[in-house]
Amino acid sequence: MSYSTADSLARVTLDDVRGAQKMLTGVARVTAMEGSRHLSQLVGAPVHFKCENLQRTGSFKLRGAYVRIAGLLPEERAAGVVAASAGNHAQGVALASALLGVHATVFMPKGAPLPKISATREYGADVRLHGMVVDETLAAAQEYAARTGAVFIHPFDHADIIAGQGTVGLEILEQCPEVRTIVVGIGGGGLAAGIAAAVKALRPDVRIVGVQAEAAAAYPPSLAAGRPVAIENPATMADGIKVGLPGDVPFGIIRELVDEVRTVSEDALSTALLLCLERAKLVVEPAGASPVAALLSEPGAFEGPVVAVLSGGNVDPVLMERVLRHGMAAQGRYLAVRLRLTDRPGALATLLGVLSHVDANVLDVGHVRTDPRLGLTEAEVELHLETKGPEHCAEVGRALREAGYTVMD
Repeated sequence: MSYSTADSLARVTLDDVRGAQKMLTGVARVTAMEGSRHLSQLVGAPVHFKCENLQRTGSFKLRGAYVRIAGLLPEERAAGVVAASAGNHAQGVALASALLGVHATVFMPKGAPLPKISATREYGADVRLHGMVVDETLAAAQEYAARTGAVFIHPFDHADIIAGQGTVGLEILEQCPEVRTIVVGIGGGGLAAGIAAAVKALRPDVRIVGVQAEAAAAYPPSLAAGRPVAIENPATMADGIKVGLPGDVPFGIIRELVDEVRTVSEDALSTALLLCLERAKLVVEPAGASPVAALLSEPGAFEGPVVAVLSGGNVDPVLMERVLRHGMAAQGRYLAVRLRLTDRPGALATLLGVLSHVDANVLDVGHVRTDPRLGLTEAEVELHLETKGPEHCAEVGRALREAGYTVMD
């Protein structure tokens, strides 16, 4: 299933995806389909998770990478492959190359999370750290390909990649034949394009909804313009879908076959990740939680049964801690307050007594005594509290004000 450069804009057909499915037998897992009672109640129809976070390497990326590399000519395999990625694509290319006996060089940003760098190396790739952002890393990988003859494996802009990712769509139809809506995150567009190509060929009645982070949403302006349009400085916690320019190949498929592209906020992403962890007991990265964020943001907009594709679970523990705290704050379960009090013995104990009375759990306390804005006998205190929801947060605020404290913005 190898395509030349001239063929790279070729349409991805159902036969291509079925061929990819045969190629991936024994390589990629047929990942689980799990029901979500909580989301089903919100949506008013059955909601299922397609758990690609449980795929080998922790994301769907192995599917496309394996199909692309397996389709190389013998002389291309002998030259090796090269890729650029901050995480999921890197691991997919590394494992696919190891399984096929092809040497892989993977360029990663210097700031890539250490667990992802270590995993890519453990799968057998030669990892090279270059640049601080993915664009710089991508340029280095392409220069390496031009210099050495290694084949550059693009993360989403190739028909073989899209055909491999489309096998997720075939599995969804097999596991949930009654599906009416599939919700999937979109970065460059390879996964959404592949799912749409497979599903629409068999079930044109199924609605395909793509999801992007609000601050990294290149597809809405691109679809409006009728061509891929770059956005500057995409910024989101969901690094798996933080792509500033859609790929030509997936864009053409998405424009034709995806019914709608929605955007979600950072608050919605962190809340969705928290829900997956607490309610479904699934570790999902922010990009993988984007379909859940869309369902939470407007549950009445989706006809069921719904399948939400959890595309990956590779989340750095440091990021996980920040995102969970952000999600708890968005749900009113975490509250940070600053206030001033008289700097005298017992003042802090009195403040903590007020908080204890309203059952707010103090996680952390910080003091500032040397700020020139403070009076001679004043201290500023920052409190991090565990709370029980928006109503409890409001109750804490009222209790502090009634006790004579001024809560600062």
